[in-house]
Amino acid sequence: MDSSDALRERREELERQLSDPTVLKNPQKIKALSIELSRLGKSAGCGAPAGAPQGVILEIRAGVGGEEAALFAHRLFDMYSRFAAKRGWRLTILNESKSERGGYKEAVAEIHGSGVYDALHFESGVHRVQRIPETEKAGRVHTSTASVAILSVAAETDITVRPQDIKIEFFRSSGPGGQNVNKVETAVRIYHLPTGLIVTSQDSRSQQKNRETAMTLLRSRLLAAKQEQEAKKTADTRRAQIGTADRSEKIRTYNFPQDRITDHRIKQSWHNIESVMNGNIDAIVEAFGTTHDSNIIRR
Repeated sequence: MDSSDALRERREELERQLSDPTVLKNPQKIKALSIELSRLGKSAGCGAPAGAPQGVILEIRAGVGGEEAALFAHRLFDMYSRFAAKRGWRLTILNESKSERGGYKEAVAEIHGSGVYDALHFESGVHRVQRIPETEKAGRVHTSTASVAILSVAAETDITVRPQDIKIEFFRSSGPGGQNVNKVETAVRIYHLPTGLIVTSQDSRSQQKNRETAMTLLRSRLLAAKQEQEAKKTADTRRAQIGTADRSEKIRTYNFPQDRITDHRIKQSWHNIESVMNGNIDAIVEAFGTTHDSNIIRR
């Protein structure tokens, strides 16, 4: 067996472990396996080449549904994290805001790897979940939502941000419930005055690193807004295409009682919902990539 076969077999073994329900109950084990899988991907040439425009920013926010929406947002983030690990991509959390029960009010990550934008850019929009919450004693199905945004990582050459157009604040990082978890004001919040956009970064212990991250987020959101405006100008010519440039559009429903995921844009459904939530979204990604290729709006 040559080295390439050994690498492939090890990758397959790591992917099987990352789908194992027992392993999925152990966050530390998931992290260790994901790191090893990511490293194998790089050694096998699966990472993005230097200077390649393959990077994206993944933003997930809880929507309607209170704590249940936050818990669903966390599951979506885990789903994309595991999918990224399977592909050998590098995922770095830029910012996270947790709810009282450990869900995500907001989670932002940067993902780099070969083909990452092509695989994920159709995930932007509102994701809806229908399930019975753990706290629901009467067994009623609740409906909650979370929004997903996939943004191209914008460089300084893509978007220019003038110093006079921003206001920067520094504050202490906060944990679940809003309590301060750092005595030093390392967290950064940037206001973009012309548009009203606000970005926050607080995960690093370095104020400078948080500032750089916040600026990256700001440029990426400004670039996304520019792209959406351009897309809307030509919307009349895209009647047969999937969705619009509006991120408020509901794109997918995850129905747990019926073990079904339905994408409303292509009117296609998949089953084995727990497997999908564990990062096995290849079939969904391929449904867009093979059926609708160049005719789909790139958000």
